[in-house]
Amino acid sequence: MPTFTIDPAQQYSASLDSVNLINDLLAKPSLTEEEQECIDRNVEHLEIMVAKDFWTTEDLTPLTAAITAGKNG
Repeated sequence: MPTFTIDPAQQYSASLDSVNLINDLLAKPSLTEEEQECIDRNVEHLEIMVAKDFWTTEDLTPLTAAITAGKNG
């Protein structure tokens, strides 16, 4: 069975992509249904990611802030 190694830096970078997408969409004056669904999916992704136990010194504040903004946006 192959060994699977998680790279926290890679996971953090991918999570920040979701943060940026959420923030970019929320900056728009209005959202299409598709854009709102995209926000919802990315919020869900971030919720899963912040619950992971492989984080070391990464600052998860941008992730939690994007979750809150995405839910309240």
